[in-house]
Amino acid sequence: MKRYSAAVIMFLVMLFLSLPVHASGTGKVLREKTIREAVRSFILERTKGSGMEIRIKKIGFSGDIAAPPGDVTYEFSASRQWQGWGRSILGMVIRVDGRIVKNMSIPVEVEALAEMVVALRPLERGETIGEGDIALEKRDLASTAGRICRDTGEVIGKRARVLLRANMPVRADYLEKIPLVKYGQLVTIVADNGSIRVTTAGKTKGAGAEGDAVTVQNLASKKDVQARVVDSGTVAVDF
Repeated sequence: MKRYSAAVIMFLVMLFLSLPVHASGTGKVLREKTIREAVRSFILERTKGSGMEIRIKKIGFSGDIAAPPGDVTYEFSASRQWQGWGRSILGMVIRVDGRIVKNMSIPVEVEALAEMVVALRPLERGETIGEGDIALEKRDLASTAGRICRDTGEVIGKRARVLLRANMPVRADYLEKIPLVKYGQLVTIVADNGSIRVTTAGKTKGAGAEGDAVTVQNLASKKDVQARVVDSGTVAVDF
């Protein structure tokens, strides 16, 4: 049995045997069904509260195990990186009255179905994504990498940084905001604290999308200020 390093989280699932155990001479037999159910319970507990539909595709164990009489408990270990889905190998220790009777590794494969944004057609690099270009579909999170967009609002109105193939889940790092102001553009600087509103003309010293911070020169004072892009002709200064 592989020894886990200190970076590995140890999970203790103390599952006192509740299913029937069949006697075998002076001992007993732990049925395959019982052991598999213990593994299943551990996985479901690990993924509890994830908000995803969990499907256990594989538990790599078969056969019964002979054990002495007594109270049976199961102890599991999993790597820190394992979120509870995808392929992994779990460590499993079976104890009877606290004594180890079996120590083994069990391969598992788990699907985690969640709604994610998917491209409905090929989207070229630099293309602005519209509502009709994407849809929410339930997919296996274990088969994707990176931070997948789970809401169409994260995607609509942004620009593709890379080629997106049809039927491809959309990752956040595949997208970029569309700049609303360009370098050297004349804009209106607005300073508003709810009681006083002041406006003046300015000139941008950088490009930015909605909500981005840009440096703007106040044309009246010739001083540079940090402002937030509001729209294609307006930036806001907080005071």
